[in-house]
Amino acid sequence: MTHRKWLWMLILLACWFPALLNPAHAQTFTSLESMQIHANRATSSLLLYRGEGFQKAHLARMESDLKALADTVGDFPSARNDLHPLHEVLQTTLREGARFGREEDDMPWGWPLQMSKALRDFLTAVRSQQGADVRAELPAKVEYLTVQYLSRAYVGSFETAREQPDTYLGQDERRLVPSIDEQLAALDGKSNVAIAKLKTRWAFLKVALEDMNSGNNSFNTASGRAFAPIMVDRHARSLSKQWMALAPE
Repeated sequence: MTHRKWLWMLILLACWFPALLNPAHAQTFTSLESMQIHANRATSSLLLYRGEGFQKAHLARMESDLKALADTVGDFPSARNDLHPLHEVLQTTLREGARFGREEDDMPWGWPLQMSKALRDFLTAVRSQQGADVRAELPAKVEYLTVQYLSRAYVGSFETAREQPDTYLGQDERRLVPSIDEQLAALDGKSNVAIAKLKTRWAFLKVALEDMNSGNNSFNTASGRAFAPIMVDRHARSLSKQWMALAPE
């Protein structure tokens, strides 16, 4: 009887152990995913603030994005030592960008490069902690492409991480759009209405992102149509929100 009792206890422990591990793994996944998304969103909000006439609503949204980012970083117990100072640099850089005047000459010519570097360095530090769990990059890729799009529309080209050509940080729409297409294709939209809506929104959004024309220094779209940064920002933010709401498979 005693032997049987111990056997049942071992079986129960074997069943419970994965359940005990999964919440910690899910928390890590969610935190790393959120850090990448909020960092990109805060950068997009700054670009909208400067590009759309210094509207207070865009500045308030940037501060909301920065708060969401700070909360996620602060609540992440496994953060490496380099993450916090890089987070501070990103916050400082974005707030500095909001303080420049309205005229083109009010912004130092090299500041957009500083902005790009601050975002890239922070995202690189976050990626270094996720290991092989690249699922955390799915919505981040969309938001990162949006930063590139808004940069080209408002301040000039965004400098990607050329030293990282195999990560999304070193890629533009020419590689990221097919990559996102591939990842979405692997999701079952027939049995999941949320995924079907996600694919529909992406099909609409990717038309604009593919038109970004990053390989051309003229800062014109490939089609010749005007940039549509407000539309791209709105749909990208909605898409990443929908994507995050999906339970990891």
